[in-house]
Amino acid sequence: MDFDLTWLLWGLPIAFALGWFASRLDLRQLRIENRLAPKAYFRGLNFLLNEQQDQAIDAFIEAVQNDPDTSELHFALGNLFRRRGEYERAVRVHEHLISRADLSRADRHRAQHALALDFLKAGLLDRAEEALRKLEGTAYEEQALLALLAIYERSRDWAQACEIARKLDAGAAAGQFAVRQAHYLCEQAAKAAPAEAEQLLEQAMKVAPRSPRPRMELAGLRLRAGDAREAFRLLMELAASNGTSLGLLARPLAEAATAAGRQAEAMQLLRGAYDQAPSLDLLEAITAMETDPEAARGWYVQHLQREPSLVAAARWMAGEKLEHEQFHPDVQRALDHAARPLTRYRRAACGFESKQHFWQCPGCQAWDSYPARRVEEL
Repeated sequence: MDFDLTWLLWGLPIAFALGWFASRLDLRQLRIENRLAPKAYFRGLNFLLNEQQDQAIDAFIEAVQNDPDTSELHFALGNLFRRRGEYERAVRVHEHLISRADLSRADRHRAQHALALDFLKAGLLDRAEEALRKLEGTAYEEQALLALLAIYERSRDWAQACEIARKLDAGAAAGQFAVRQAHYLCEQAAKAAPAEAEQLLEQAMKVAPRSPRPRMELAGLRLRAGDAREAFRLLMELAASNGTSLGLLARPLAEAATAAGRQAEAMQLLRGAYDQAPSLDLLEAITAMETDPEAARGWYVQHLQREPSLVAAARWMAGEKLEHEQFHPDVQRALDHAARPLTRYRRAACGFESKQHFWQCPGCQAWDSYPARRVEEL
């Protein structure tokens, strides 16, 4: 079969035309990409990397004006406004994103989460709560629940906090929140009538059986109601199951034992615990139950032989007769003044100190962060 050169002559122009057309398509695609990623956007990124936030904001605003449909530019601009404390402008950006009909479902949830953060940072807790509630069932649900928990703790809405902690505890990824629930129930019980408080504390004991606070507060409630035997039983059960809380329950246990006439049992338990790990709280509980003042003072001497304690020395000195007795009040006042800071509790992370033990640190708001030992023993 003979090859017709006519086809070759026709094919070269056609191939050239197709190549030219393909190059025009590439140029068109390049122009589209340039519009999607304008130069102002890259200038904004450069300013942001150089920590020039004012210039970055100006560049991002220019980029958004040139291409108002680009959602990523809006997110970047809204985040910059929030970081600078310009919360009203951040809210407007994110509300504009939510109002767009062409926004994808994932980006809408992202914008809703960003809007909630704007309100939260601005201190508008009611609006933040409303925005966070709308994230239920989304990829941001866990983050929203944690933020809601912080809001309810801050506003001391313990019932709502308990409900959120229950939801978080049901999700394995968020960690364990049973002890936190027990604290919230105890906070509610502190302001409730005795009958309701008892129900709340019993519920807290079921939620977190090893948490010492519900049992201690229920024992205190029973002791105030005149049921010293039940209070003593609750505290003895706690002492047997949670040895780390002995320092906290030593004085309540001594009070309940004295009221119930069970000093011998309590004394045996406290002495055994003291022999294993001496502490000021155990020492004070033991001396409080000693009927002989000389025997009580002997415990302070014994403690001094084991631990160089200024607190124990001041307690012992209070009942001692000095050679120059006229100077005793001044010496005792100086010792008490020096020993007083050593009897406080201190939160190691934030350094907050107080005379009483707190279940939630007033300084950093962390739960169960106070050690059950005095400053002198740390």
